Amino acid sequence: VQLQASGGGWGQAGGSLTLSCAASGSITGDNAIGWHRQLTGTQRELVASITNNHDTTYKDSVKGRFTIFRDNTKNTVTLQMENLKPDDTGLYYCSYRPITSWWTSWGQGTQVTVSS
Repeated sequence: VQLQASGGGWGQAGGSLTLSCAASGSITGDNAIGWHRQLTGTQRELVASITNNHDTTYKDSVKGRFTIFRDNTKNTVTLQMENLKPDDTGLYYCSYRPITSWWTSWGQGTQVTVSS
């Protein structure tokens, strides 16, 4: 599975940004697409994910502010980020996994920077 991430950029605290991920390739069976965030020198952490059945998970710190959507017909996933905080800053990666496996495919990172 190949993933192409887009969006991100600069935002102000309280503002909003949108990330998009387009998936292609062998996307079959139950699966999930997620967004992970990484800061320099730290491990990637899962921010939000959504399955092909539209079941979602969110990191506690983004609940109520971020919303993840999925269009199965286009194999795209969107992360709508609202009420941004400086702690949302990081390099965001979209990822794919079969539902019974760990994350197996990664897109390129897209930078999100939130200023206070």
